[in-house]
Amino acid sequence: MDMRSGQMASAAPPASRSWTTTARHWGRTAWTPSWLEERPGPLRIAVRTIAIILLTIFAIWLILFITKGRFLKGPFERIATSQLERQVDVGGDFQLYFAPFNIKFYAEDLRIANPKWANDKQFFVATKIDTRIATLPLIFGKRIVRFADLDGAKVALEWDANNKRNSWTFGDPNRPPQPLDLPVIRRAAIMNSGLSYRDPGLKLFADIDFDTVKSRNTTIEDAIRFSGGGTMRGQRFTLSGGLTSPNETIAGGKNALTLHAAGLGSTLDISGTLPGSTDIEGADLEFKARGANLSRIFDFLGVAIPDTRAYRLSSALTYEDEVWKLTGLKGLFGDSDIAGSLAVSQPDGRLYLKADLRTNSLNIIDAGPFVGYDPQRLDKMGTSGTVTSEGGRPRVLPDALLRVEAIKRFDADVRYRVTKVRAESFPISNVDLTLALKKGLMELKPFNFAVAGGTVKSDISIDSRPAIVRTEYDIRLSPTKLGTLLARFGTEESGTTGTVSGRIQMVGFGDSVRESLATSNGRMAFVLPQGTFWTRNIQLAELDIGTFVQKMFQDKLKKPVEINCGLIAFTVRGGIAAADPILIDTKKNVMLGRGGFSFRSEVIDMAVRADGKTFSLFSGQSPVGVGGYFAAPKIDPISDELVGRAGTGLGLGIFASPVAAIIPFIDPGDAKAAQCGPVLAGATAKAQRTTKGKPRDDVGKGTTAKSEDGKESTEGETKQRKKFLGIF
Repeated sequence: MDMRSGQMASAAPPASRSWTTTARHWGRTAWTPSWLEERPGPLRIAVRTIAIILLTIFAIWLILFITKGRFLKGPFERIATSQLERQVDVGGDFQLYFAPFNIKFYAEDLRIANPKWANDKQFFVATKIDTRIATLPLIFGKRIVRFADLDGAKVALEWDANNKRNSWTFGDPNRPPQPLDLPVIRRAAIMNSGLSYRDPGLKLFADIDFDTVKSRNTTIEDAIRFSGGGTMRGQRFTLSGGLTSPNETIAGGKNALTLHAAGLGSTLDISGTLPGSTDIEGADLEFKARGANLSRIFDFLGVAIPDTRAYRLSSALTYEDEVWKLTGLKGLFGDSDIAGSLAVSQPDGRLYLKADLRTNSLNIIDAGPFVGYDPQRLDKMGTSGTVTSEGGRPRVLPDALLRVEAIKRFDADVRYRVTKVRAESFPISNVDLTLALKKGLMELKPFNFAVAGGTVKSDISIDSRPAIVRTEYDIRLSPTKLGTLLARFGTEESGTTGTVSGRIQMVGFGDSVRESLATSNGRMAFVLPQGTFWTRNIQLAELDIGTFVQKMFQDKLKKPVEINCGLIAFTVRGGIAAADPILIDTKKNVMLGRGGFSFRSEVIDMAVRADGKTFSLFSGQSPVGVGGYFAAPKIDPISDELVGRAGTGLGLGIFASPVAAIIPFIDPGDAKAAQCGPVLAGATAKAQRTTKGKPRDDVGKGTTAKSEDGKESTEGETKQRKKFLGIF
């Protein structure tokens, strides 16, 4: 108050004062810094907002800390049930608060339901769960559990019967199945806990128990060990292992893992280190496996591969960017080596396998299971294990079923290379196979290999998406030397300049090689351009007895046969292959063939004869029969027609004169030479011409005889061999 004027003096703040205490005068919060008083309004608002937020957070933290967040039990159950679209219940005590910075979650009798289709009603149950969750990483989407105390915890992991849904994909029931994503657990105490796994598609059922693990303060008193077992495709297996250095993880080090599994005729061992108890990203592991059939190991992954003979493998195993990687892979299967790399991942929730494999030396027997032969029979019987008996008939085409449902569950890109194939019949090398599998469509493009100096290039497509598996075959043989190709069969390479090239184009239906070929339609054609063919057996095949005996005594048996052109072709209808045509034009003869073979019964019923272009005094002029089965072919040079000729000759000799006995064996040499254009083009029988341009009437029509039901078949199937050979 101004004593001189008798009035109250105005309260002006002194210039030297840094903080005010009169909020009402300034219209601001008390104790506002003087530098802020001079700043624009937006900054003051921002500071106030931050202060309010911090005070609110502190108030929430304080309320939760004091109450332990027990009042959140109801909201937690409702929100969790809504988010997971599963019923979530807490039957006992519940706590959710910051202690002091990590989130403490505590619940007794916690239950999370499974989908209605699942076998187990509950996905997760726990008598007690006590955890500490790192707050800051959680804000950025990474779940790190610093401590977990579990008692009576059970997890039920399950796939539905069609492998289209799993129990750990929460939310929308129509959502595509997601991979199992576990949080990183740094330290744990476990009692009376375990998990189960059910996969009806793989026929895999497993139950695993964890040994009691005690934790005190910041240390775990023992290794985390687990054991269990189950069944895989009806066969028992067991597994055991543990995390042997969990305290290293707590101290920032790595955790040592050991795992041993046995079953399905195989054993698997994994050892190495993990970054954390449940953190496998960056794992440094060693993988070893051995057993009777490698495909059984891949069954665990939901991947269908061909069967193999006994195997032994080792590899480095890592997990990076959600991809399991086997690198430096090496080992054996059967008598063949294997090396390379393999990666398994789940992009878009679908299993994907990528491999780059190579074999230096492949025993042809080891390739047998790849196309469906029983590896156990091959082990016991060698190559004869490819032959079985059915109704008293030998069968050689494999009938192992393609695992259609299994190959629909995963995708793959595989490259496989083989330097050398050890095969008795043909010198095969430089196999280069690229396999692509996507949503049930398997393509082997290309599938190439070298044989006898030539190259076989193949494109094979197996489509399992339709109700009946559809297979397309397109196999091309580049010009290949006959001398090398048939050396095992008596061909003399030094005198053989002839080559052969060919193509097979067919489409078949069925989920085995046998069924696919038994229903196939298409064409097979092999072309012989001009060249020579030198072998001991060629004259016997022509049955030109006079020439054969003459050359035998003159030591001219190995004189090469001069081929002008030739075509060995078959049209395939419903698994029945009919000669269309068999026509080989040589300098002295025209060789013709009729008949065919059956992929259904594996019966061969053909006949080949040679008509002379020059006069021959002693010529059989009758067909050589080629019969039997794929597994047991046979050549019959004594046909009914030849026997008939001999009988006729004998009769003439008795009733006329001895000279007359040779009349039935005289060949006037009137064979019609072939026009080589249609032959070299691989044309059908209807398109073949003589050198004078006239249609040939001696090469058939590309069909076989009719069976009693009117369907095409080989003569062996209808037992009309006499009639068949009589067409000549």
